[in-house]
Amino acid sequence: MEQAKQLVASQRAFFYTGKTKNIENRIHALQQLRQGIEKYQQRILDALHTDLNKSETEAYNSEIRIVLGELDFALEHLKEWAAPRAVPTSAVIPDGTSTIYPEPYGVALIIAPWNYPFQLAFGPLIGAIAAGNCAVIKPSELTPAVSRLTYDLITDNFPEEYVAVMEGEVETSTALLKEKFDYIFFTGSTGVGRIVMKAAAEQLTPVTLELGGKSPVIVHKDADLKLTSQRIVRGKFLNAGQTCVAPDYLLVHQDVHDKLIEEIREEIQDKFGKDVMGNPDFPHIVNTRNFDRLSVFLEDGQALIGGRSDRDQLLIEPTLVGNVDWDSPVMQEEIFGPILPVMTYEDLNPLLAEIVHRPKPLALYLFTEQEELQNQVLDQVSFGGGCINDTLSHMTSHFLPFGGVGESGMGSYHGKQSFEVFSHHKSILKR
Repeated sequence: MEQAKQLVASQRAFFYTGKTKNIENRIHALQQLRQGIEKYQQRILDALHTDLNKSETEAYNSEIRIVLGELDFALEHLKEWAAPRAVPTSAVIPDGTSTIYPEPYGVALIIAPWNYPFQLAFGPLIGAIAAGNCAVIKPSELTPAVSRLTYDLITDNFPEEYVAVMEGEVETSTALLKEKFDYIFFTGSTGVGRIVMKAAAEQLTPVTLELGGKSPVIVHKDADLKLTSQRIVRGKFLNAGQTCVAPDYLLVHQDVHDKLIEEIREEIQDKFGKDVMGNPDFPHIVNTRNFDRLSVFLEDGQALIGGRSDRDQLLIEPTLVGNVDWDSPVMQEEIFGPILPVMTYEDLNPLLAEIVHRPKPLALYLFTEQEELQNQVLDQVSFGGGCINDTLSHMTSHFLPFGGVGESGMGSYHGKQSFEVFSHHKSILKR
């Protein structure tokens, strides 16, 4: 695609002018981005409602607020991050000094997903700009309203040779991946992540892959069940479960299974109403293809809570499914919807062994007050990140790098790590 080729060429020429490296220019660009987001705020909220039926409260808190927080954090610390850093020199070179210089890669490609289409396009962009790069954003075609506002917001605030947006279907992504970028940041499914990494390998382009997987939530018998139910419901059913770090399946100690299910039932009613199907603010499934995929899981096992759906509205109510095991269809792939399979356990050791022998999850959540048990899980199970006695909250911290491991991804960002991931660290020894 000629447009992609010309765009990358123009951005590379602009990068070579050195303007993006100037710290004051980077700060100005981040300030400009913040002003643009504030100007477009209502349109962002409207677009998220159009594409995913997100309420204004959910859309602001889970998308806009997080991006503004990342922007403010970068603006506060950018000069410190970008400064050359002196480090010790080996004793065998007594007349030497050693310094690490962070420098931008050049032209970065950011491929954003549809589930948090604003946050997951603009979050990585903050890191790319802060590190001194040019950037091309490819928004998801599955959320066309957000895709269009992303194009308008960026075009309204940046010259195309600095930051640009290329809208389009799969062929647009394919064309972009054929070009020589200096860094690729991809958020999406593991399957597409493999395609991106294969394309990057052809150009020897470094990548960050923010993927997904089946993230377990483990509830031990000593957990505070009311608090646990509140945090599971919030984490699982935010954005109708279309969250990469949402609890994907629930493992609950058999002694507290029945009580936890009742607490979750009450929490769902308290949060979404007694008839979720009539709640105008509950997010919808993104399209019919994903709705049909999820509908198959509704037929798996036995509905403990919920189970209703409406294809015309692309609506599935919060559902807990029992009578499933490790071999059930619902346990074979990431659900990415408001369906939570439930299994019980008595002994934690075989449970952890089962988790360990599966692909490494993006997140893990453990509810227990027993420090020995917490340490056992952290020691035995490899996963991207997670929480003890909470869900999702780890990804909101500027001080905790967010990312996966193995099939759930590679590389991390948020806070300083967003700057780091888009920077090459040039080591210099001077004598």
